[in-house]
Order: sequence, then structure tokens, then C-alpha cells
Amino acid sequence: MTDSQLHRLDLNLLVTFEALMTEGSVAKAAERLNKTPSAVSHALARLRDQLGDPLMVKVGGRMQPSPFARTLIEDVRPILRSIQRVVAPPQPFDPETSTRTFRIAVPAITALIAEVFARINRDAPGVSLEWVGLGPHLYTAVADEQVDLALLGADSPLPDGLMEQKMPTLHRLTFLRAGHPAAENWTRQAWLDWPHVMVGLSSAARETVEDRVARDGLQRRIGAHLPEFSGVAPLLARTDMLGTTVPPFIAEDMRTYGLIAKRPPVDLPDITFRFFWSARLSQDPGGKWLRALVIDAYRAVHDRALEICQPSG
Repeated sequence: MTDSQLHRLDLNLLVTFEALMTEGSVAKAAERLNKTPSAVSHALARLRDQLGDPLMVKVGGRMQPSPFARTLIEDVRPILRSIQRVVAPPQPFDPETSTRTFRIAVPAITALIAEVFARINRDAPGVSLEWVGLGPHLYTAVADEQVDLALLGADSPLPDGLMEQKMPTLHRLTFLRAGHPAAENWTRQAWLDWPHVMVGLSSAARETVEDRVARDGLQRRIGAHLPEFSGVAPLLARTDMLGTTVPPFIAEDMRTYGLIAKRPPVDLPDITFRFFWSARLSQDPGGKWLRALVIDAYRAVHDRALEICQPSG
């Protein structure tokens, strides 16, 4: 179907198609849609004609989808769900009884994960939360409502269609195990010579530690690349590697893994994080509840981290 033919397509035909794909029979689809079987069959015939494909064929007493129909339904279902969300008036959200599933894209900070899930378990035991990874197209995923809430650095312009809430600016610290050979001779050269752990936090900040070090004509050793921050503390505890990051990402792991914090003996950029979400969902009661819970949990982790981290050097 070309763009010029799109105006001919009746949205109700896609609703009928989705019901047929779900129920697998004309009779059951008709019952679900509160229509007659004849009306459902007529709608299917019209859609077949407009799309030029049989879509569903009766085989052994059951409607079987064509290969094109199997592909089409994967695109149709999210479109219909999006339309339902847009046209439906905001519904009250009761966290105590809700069974809604939310998706957030936030770095895997051990303390924050524990804090958020503890609060959900206490306040909304039926709510499910998917903690997804940070991908290269995160802003687009949030704008398209595939992700309900995300966290990245705030030093670049926020794309259209999004709203944000900035968090307090943070200073980077370097973490290492107690008894590390560099602990008593904490110099710029030691910071450069001992291997560092890097975490792949996509688009977290415009200027990274690596950018600043290179700008100053220096070069540090990289000993490991990890996909998430949750693996940094145990790695530092069992090696002579260094980890340079902000306190909330690792502070509550310091006692467990016997780590200490040092002020980096090089000039490193501070970082400001922001939570952001789709502007179209800004007034959704469930989304507002989720944002309040996660952002308040982040603030609690942030405050505890600053109390725990007493850097030397």
C-alpha cells in the first residue's frame, strides 16, 4: 500500500485483524468485538482486498495466518496500543492494586536497584519493573514510549518530545581496594600507570574522563571494560585496578568489598545526570508515580553515598 492509498484503510479493519490473530476464529473474534461473524468475515475480506494478501486461511477448522499476516501483526499491535493510550482519558493509578509493567533505562547501580525494588515491593507489590540496558538510541526509545524513564548526562540539549529533571552535580572519585600499592603513594603518575576499569555507559556525558585525559596530553592504562557498574566493586576488590566514577554508583559497595576512595590527582570534569521521559506521558498517573518513586530513591542513594565517601589524597 502506497502513501496515497493509506487514506482508504479503515482503522477498524486492523482492530478486527488483531482480534482474529489473537482468537484464531471468526466466531471468537466476533464475540470479543461484540459483532456478528458475518461482519467480521466482511471486514477480513475488505482488508484482504486492500492489502493484496489472504492474511488468514481456514485450515483444519481453524484460521491460520499467512507469512505476511505474521509479520504485519507485530507492527499492528503496538500501533493499536499506542492509539488506545492516546485517546483514553487518564485513569486513576492505585499502586497497591496495579499490575502494570514499567520499563526504565538506568545504569545498573547496585544500591539504586535495591532501593527501587524495595519501595515497589512495599508500595506496589503487583507492579512489574523491567530494568533495561542503555542503548545508543535511548532518546528515541523514550520519545517513542518504549521506555518509561531513563537516566543520562545532562550536558547536551534535550531532544524534542522529552521532559527532564536534573540531579545534583557530582564530582568523580577514584576507588581502589584497601592496601592497594598506590594508596600510600597517590600521585598523578600512579593514577596513570595502574590499570583502570571502564564501564560502557553510552552517551552519559559529553566530556568523559578519557576525553579530559587526552585533552591534557596524558594517557592512562585501561585494564578492563565492563557493561555495567554492578561488576566494578568486586573486580576492584580482587585486583590492583582503579575505578573512577561518581559516589552513588559504588559507595554502598565500599564496605562490602573493602574499598577506599581517593580524589583523582588529575583534573576531571564533573557530571550532572538527568532523568527524562516522553512529554506525551507527562500527565499519566502511573508514569508520575514511577518517576516520583525512582527519583526519590536516587536522591536517597545519592545522599547516603556522599556520607559514606570520605576521600583522601
